[in-house]
Amino acid sequence: MKLILARIGTHPTVRYAAQELVRTLHAMDPTLFIEERIYPTYDPSKDQLLWLGVSPLVEDDPRDTILVDVCQGAGILTAAHPRAVLIAVYRFLHRLGCRYLFPGVGGEQIPQRKLDADALSVRLQHTPSYHHRGICIEGSLHYQHVKDMIDWLPKVGMNTYFVQFQTPSDFFRRFSNEPHQPDLPATALSDEDVSHLWARLEEELLLRSLQYHAVGHGWTCEPFGVPGRGWDVHTTIPDSIAPYLAKVNGSRSFWGGVPLNTNLCYSNPIVRERMTDAIVEYCRSHPAVDYLHVWLADGANNHCECEECAKSTPADEYVRLLNELDAKLSAQSITTRIVALIYVDLLWEPQREQIQNPDRFVLMFAPITRTYSHAFADFDTNEPITLTPYVRNQLKMPASVAENVARLKKWQQQQLPGDSFDFDYHLMWDHCIDPGYMTCARILHTDMVNLQRIGLGGMISCQTQRAAFPTGLPMYAMACALWDRSSEFDSVCEEYFTAAYGEYAKQVQAYLQRLSDLFDPVYVRKEKPLNADEIRQSCQSAKREIQRFSADFSLDVQSSHIPWQRLAYHADLCLLYADVLIAFLGGGDEAQRHAAQTALIDALYRAEPYVHPALDVPNFIYSIFNRYLRRHRA
Repeated sequence: MKLILARIGTHPTVRYAAQELVRTLHAMDPTLFIEERIYPTYDPSKDQLLWLGVSPLVEDDPRDTILVDVCQGAGILTAAHPRAVLIAVYRFLHRLGCRYLFPGVGGEQIPQRKLDADALSVRLQHTPSYHHRGICIEGSLHYQHVKDMIDWLPKVGMNTYFVQFQTPSDFFRRFSNEPHQPDLPATALSDEDVSHLWARLEEELLLRSLQYHAVGHGWTCEPFGVPGRGWDVHTTIPDSIAPYLAKVNGSRSFWGGVPLNTNLCYSNPIVRERMTDAIVEYCRSHPAVDYLHVWLADGANNHCECEECAKSTPADEYVRLLNELDAKLSAQSITTRIVALIYVDLLWEPQREQIQNPDRFVLMFAPITRTYSHAFADFDTNEPITLTPYVRNQLKMPASVAENVARLKKWQQQQLPGDSFDFDYHLMWDHCIDPGYMTCARILHTDMVNLQRIGLGGMISCQTQRAAFPTGLPMYAMACALWDRSSEFDSVCEEYFTAAYGEYAKQVQAYLQRLSDLFDPVYVRKEKPLNADEIRQSCQSAKREIQRFSADFSLDVQSSHIPWQRLAYHADLCLLYADVLIAFLGGGDEAQRHAAQTALIDALYRAEPYVHPALDVPNFIYSIFNRYLRRHRA
């Protein structure tokens, strides 16, 4: 069969969309002949062509509305802007049977099939349920991990990437300076190295016309001559910032020695002037950034107690700073959207100040202390909740979903009722304590379905870039629900496991669900009373389940099929994880805990060269032994 692909215009993203379409169709059916042409505009009179590009058939919509109207290889794949055209191509390919299960090698499943005229007939018009559909850089990572993630996003209907810091050195150093792993590339990276590295990754982001979010951390450091590109400890306080630090317990010093965690004296007009001037300069010199995040320090209960700051709340000082920033940006005709963060102390809404130009700002809800034992749908949004009053530096951060959402509603009602999104952490640490990934995937999907219910316009997932071990189901389910909130989790699972494991889909899904049930994350979160006997029995049952499944399916780390290969590595590591839980939660002594921890960590590092695209080993070790099991030791 012959296909005439008529590309509309020369925009780089539309050109890339055409390349992806041709590449994938040829991979599906090498006998397909494709002839490519370029036209300046869409011409509906030429009805024997397959048009690709921006056209007036779709009204401009920030939520990436797409139209696919193809009959027997002729018709159009279109949208109102180039990013959505690229997404339209991937949705068309999805209808032809392609699946994008996880970022990187092995994640793309392209069926081999004959593409005749009947096969090339697809009708689809869709507006995504949410405008904000993205991933935020986090964890330890290499260049390839980020490139793979950026490449994967539009394939599953996502449209946003967020790089934290002005230069994201910390994340790359965690991987490149890893001392335990001689088989992975380890080179000392400077800030300058990372800056040039990111410039190349930025090209990948811009090639796909993804919404570009940037910075967040660092505004309380960088404008005062103190590097704010990680959570490094400083033993001395430079004179350039010393007078402007928050006064806590009578002292102006770095909070825990970490500048990034240290708030400033925000009632001081010099502080706000230095910060806002730096932010304006960044916007002026980085026009490619669509959304600039303006955050305060990454710490809690450490706000200034000086006489002037004590007259208002941190949220009031924050809103005052945002209003001053908006005035400066408007004076220079800079249109960059500013992301306003409600997080830790800023969950408590302002009492006096008011956002003057709501159209400038997007509200970001970051409930970092929430539990993932419950989803947003697990409470009645109309049920009254007693909220604790603001008490400076004596706040207990809310764990319940209901209280976090109640705080969000206060901000929405009083300050920013419009554009907003969730900035959540399902795949940052918590997924590590659900080895089957089934429970966390269900919670994540359910949360995305219900974002609209709590007045949010999408999600940027603050997560490790490597969260596909044993499967990419949680990320895939998140993307599905953000694209279409009517999606059903069971249907998503069926689609995912069928694409990954074919005729054995149901057996693999049942096995992973069993692991999620037996390795009960609620115990590890310390959210129900510890029962050592029950934990030992459950973990022993999990080990038997793993051994049975491994034998039944002859799991082999040498498998050429990456989803099966990862299940093999996963089974070996899960057996050791069971021993860890038995030792730490099932009544083991110190020697048993040390032996179990050492065995698992050693095995993780042995496996890392083979599983690093899917498993962030340093983040996993930190999450298990420092974030969760340490609570039980304490």
